[in-house]
Amino acid sequence: MLTYYQAPPLLWRGGWGVRIHRTHRLVVPAPAVRGEPDQRTARTIRPARPTFAAVNPLSAPARQPPLVLYNTLTRQKAVFEPLVAGTVGIYLCGPTVYNEPHLGNARGPVVFDVLRRYLTFRGLTVRFVRNITDVGHLESDADEGDDKIAREARLKKLEPMQVALRYTRRYQELIGRLNVLPPDIEPQATGHITEQIALVEEIIANGFAYVVNGSVYFDVAAYQAAGGNYGKLSGRVVEELLSATRDNLEGTEEKRAPADFALWKNAGPTHLMRWPSPWGWGFPGWHLECSAMSRKYLGDEFDIHGGGLDLMFPHHECEIAQGGASASRKDGPRWWLHNNMITVNGTKMGKSLGNFILLSELYDGADALGGEAFTPMTARFFLLQTHYRSPADVTADALVAARKGYHKLMNGLLTLEELQAASARLQAESPQPATGNEHLETRNQKQETRNEQPETALRTLADACFDGLDDDLNTARTIASLFDLLRRLNALAARPAELATVPAAAVRYATDVFRTLVTDVLGLREEAPDALGAWRELGLDFYRKAKVAKDYPTVDALRAEFKRQGLLINDTKTGARWVYDE
Repeated sequence: MLTYYQAPPLLWRGGWGVRIHRTHRLVVPAPAVRGEPDQRTARTIRPARPTFAAVNPLSAPARQPPLVLYNTLTRQKAVFEPLVAGTVGIYLCGPTVYNEPHLGNARGPVVFDVLRRYLTFRGLTVRFVRNITDVGHLESDADEGDDKIAREARLKKLEPMQVALRYTRRYQELIGRLNVLPPDIEPQATGHITEQIALVEEIIANGFAYVVNGSVYFDVAAYQAAGGNYGKLSGRVVEELLSATRDNLEGTEEKRAPADFALWKNAGPTHLMRWPSPWGWGFPGWHLECSAMSRKYLGDEFDIHGGGLDLMFPHHECEIAQGGASASRKDGPRWWLHNNMITVNGTKMGKSLGNFILLSELYDGADALGGEAFTPMTARFFLLQTHYRSPADVTADALVAARKGYHKLMNGLLTLEELQAASARLQAESPQPATGNEHLETRNQKQETRNEQPETALRTLADACFDGLDDDLNTARTIASLFDLLRRLNALAARPAELATVPAAAVRYATDVFRTLVTDVLGLREEAPDALGAWRELGLDFYRKAKVAKDYPTVDALRAEFKRQGLLINDTKTGARWVYDE
């Protein structure tokens, strides 16, 4: 069934003079997906949310504040400018699919999901590429050991592609529950062997690689002698990396120097994953795949390459060298963004330490933090409440606090439409003196009269919510600003007389900012399944009837059941409603 509706007004930032107007569109409700909330089920009938393009308050390029990002390559913040105006290409290193994802694996996808959402919100067209590593990632970064997927296949007596496909699907499922948008392109290493071989041939032709016993290695010394700068991303001293002894070459005697890395590895007949090449049967090196796939889908030069801090060396350093040694002589990405690591109770998370927390165990309560279950949105909030370049320490207390913070934001969403409706009603009953086209005035143009001060304060709080995102994607700062804005909105909701002094347009702007940043940019959403949503409304109906009938045992029983579901029943002047237990 087609539903026709009038969308909410465009967001606008009071100080930037962007015009408010309304738009109309047709919406076809999508069917619910198993395991995901049906967005059609809600506590109240809410106005449909506008699209990113529709809510963008930054639609006037000349007035748009800059987006500043930290570039690991330059080790400083700078204003981000896309390579091609209006479009952004992002490549994010994806998982090696030999096991289930843990909480540490989720930080990068969540961080760069917010970056992608915010760039889209700012009116840019984003092509987001996230790879799947299903071959070539050895147990050691020094080109030693078994391929991780082949090793897992051997242990479980499966075909490597069975392992890769099983954990690819599992990764997509569990990361998807964090409301991470799927990538525009999700290439697999095994599907791009031809491109990787072609890149190796380019590097050999330029004199920056050598062949030994069917394996091909990148020649770091030759690259440096030709003006390359291996180590410029990580800050490693190349002379130290190149110094070779028998000890540090043990197990990799084919290399001329320890810093040299594998582009192609020879594989004998018993190897589970191998392909024909000009140098014999083998498989590509781990670093090679990202260079080959990023340039195929984003070009020899593109905007942003993201990944975990642990990938900076050697993986990302090698990617830069491979690009610089290719036919194009382009390093690839102009910006390198790295998210920091996750610790558990102050200790680095790692499988060798046995303290890693699988996402599936976190969701169902079988984790290493005491057995309490934490929902995907709680996990997403936890990952966003710390700046992405800072370590995030996960503890049971930290997750409980994250759940409270997430519930506070969701409770804020529940009151927005009620606040907008109350504001419009009060304005209609007691209209304020007109001051001209308020929505077109800049902050400097506004007259600081007593009637305008509440409006100015509210818009200042709303505008501040963008400042953290504009300053190197500081989601922690934005969340703090959203809480400040929410406190003000709750205060206005509790004081109708004060609410009446604030123009309805200002209230609408502030509530639209809150809703859009929480749901569309930060990607937080209500997690209640359809059945629970229906139960809430039915339970509230029974509660109201029991209150009228003074059936207090039933009232107490319903309150207890709501409490068990993590909810509270609030009796307000407009009637009973449920809220999340904070």
